[in-house]
Amino acid sequence: MALRLGDIAPNFVQKSTAGDIDFHAWLGTSWGLLFSHPKDFTPVCTTELGVTAKLKEEFARRSVKVLAVSVDALDSHSLWVYDINETQNAKRKTQKSIFRCWLIRITPSQTSTT
Repeated sequence: MALRLGDIAPNFVQKSTAGDIDFHAWLGTSWGLLFSHPKDFTPVCTTELGVTAKLKEEFARRSVKVLAVSVDALDSHSLWVYDINETQNAKRKTQKSIFRCWLIRITPSQTSTT
């Protein structure tokens, strides 16, 4: 299935680092940015997701929600979120994580489309 700019992406329900996600319900009326990466803990992806996390407020002002996807396990994603926040200085002054790009694992057997 090919998607082009402006196409409606298929819906899916999946577990994420921030809980279960129903893509269309989570997205609401916002634009969605699907951020694909090949493997957790890779240097380039860590840097890119760190920069994306720091731009969270800019995306929100433009009504854009970011969702990172890969085939790695959810427990690996959770460890990687911590690593991204630590190595990319993606924390607020209160030391709370600002990395809120939801990381999900997509596999054909776990993904349902509607």
